[in-house]
Amino acid sequence: MRLSIPLPAFSALAALAAALAAAWLAAGPARAADAPPVTQPCRLAGVETSALCGVLQRPLDPAQPQGRQIELHYAVLPALARNKKPDPVLFFAGGPGQSAISLAGSVSRLMARVSNRRDIILIDQRGTGRSAPLKCDDDEPTRPLADIEPARQQAMLRSCRENLEKLPHGDLRFFTTTIAMQDADAVRQALGVQQVNLVGGSYGTRAGLEYMRLFPQAVRRAVLDGLAPPDMVLPASFSADSQAALDASIAACEAEPTCTQRFPRLRADWQALLANLPRQVTVLHPVTARPETLMLTRETLLNLARTPLYNPALASALPLALHEAAAGRFQPLFGLGMALGGSRQTAMAMGMHLSVVCAEDLPRLAQGDAPARDFGSAFSDVYGRLCADWPRGSVPAAFYSLPAAKTPTLLLSGGADPATPPRHGERVAKALGPQARHVVLPQAGHGVMGIGCMRDVVFRFVDAPTDAEALKVDASCATGVPRPGAFLPIAAAGGQP
Repeated sequence: MRLSIPLPAFSALAALAAALAAAWLAAGPARAADAPPVTQPCRLAGVETSALCGVLQRPLDPAQPQGRQIELHYAVLPALARNKKPDPVLFFAGGPGQSAISLAGSVSRLMARVSNRRDIILIDQRGTGRSAPLKCDDDEPTRPLADIEPARQQAMLRSCRENLEKLPHGDLRFFTTTIAMQDADAVRQALGVQQVNLVGGSYGTRAGLEYMRLFPQAVRRAVLDGLAPPDMVLPASFSADSQAALDASIAACEAEPTCTQRFPRLRADWQALLANLPRQVTVLHPVTARPETLMLTRETLLNLARTPLYNPALASALPLALHEAAAGRFQPLFGLGMALGGSRQTAMAMGMHLSVVCAEDLPRLAQGDAPARDFGSAFSDVYGRLCADWPRGSVPAAFYSLPAAKTPTLLLSGGADPATPPRHGERVAKALGPQARHVVLPQAGHGVMGIGCMRDVVFRFVDAPTDAEALKVDASCATGVPRPGAFLPIAAAGGQP
């Protein structure tokens, strides 16, 4: 998807917005009287007002500053108020592998109140978006379902690696979080900003923590949603945390009379599914509606069951999907398992994803969580195969440390999250010390900033005039958000078996 469109193609109103943006830039502290502007007016998908886009040249290998360069793309969503605050928001996307600029529309809505008086900075982290992208062309929503089979996926990613290594920026060792945060601070300096308010979700919290470690003086406040700290060992934690989330989902059904009446043997259904694998199944493709046949393996089933747990609204239909699958009807499970895929805005650059995980997490698998009951070591095994021949960058030992926070940090967790549940946020809060505050929404999934009143909580935390007031912001308005009741077909809701 194209991220910027030349302004002459728009109306006179857009031209006026461009002029205002140019005036904003001219007044900015980063621009000397005779220096060219570091940004240009642009349009971003999903954003109603004009943005400012820029490109920064960065060395692929930081140890060779005069060596091969890459283009680092970034964008600024200017504050709407004339009298704006000097400390913008610096947003880190998730994944690893998401483009922050492609999320501009969602971020602008999520941070609407914050952006009234603060700019929002979006950086396509190296390897994502247009910043030396490491895409594997695996996000086409109509691709065959058989592509999710482990053997085919491994072959596709091996081919992707070979193609990526032929690119000018194809040395995959230089896409680690530490190097990316050095890039981010270079953008801050290019924009003439003294301090930023960090906001990050999922992998963006790992990025934020590393930025805080490297550049503590540049951080005014931080909001980290869904903690994925550097010591997490992602593949191993996926199994343990997914097991806990699935168990909680089944328990919620058992505690709901209408759900347990409709699905009285849900745990047995799940175990029967696991016991009857691998097996060949035929389902309608959720996007094309064409029938396709594939081999359903344990790894594929675990992924299909895990995905809807990210969103409690989707997870509410998981009991029905598991019950139907146990009876040989897999359509609901495939529909749920692929419901979060296919979005161009949230698509991941898998080359960048693996460059980060293979360098930062795989070497520490022995220090990760023990295999889970049903999920076992499935995710560790998958990443072990994918990372076997993936080039690994150098990661400093200090990367895995969590120094005490110098400034107020708001940590957010969803109690039903299968990826970054509260146990990780608790560990980070303890390490960061008295400047950190951990808020848990017990029944929320992955990412809580957009739930109910949490947008206002984030605004008040960032906008509070003093650190003490920021740490006292009340978030109780959201902690009681309930888990959605189990989804039941209309006939079943009427009491039919």
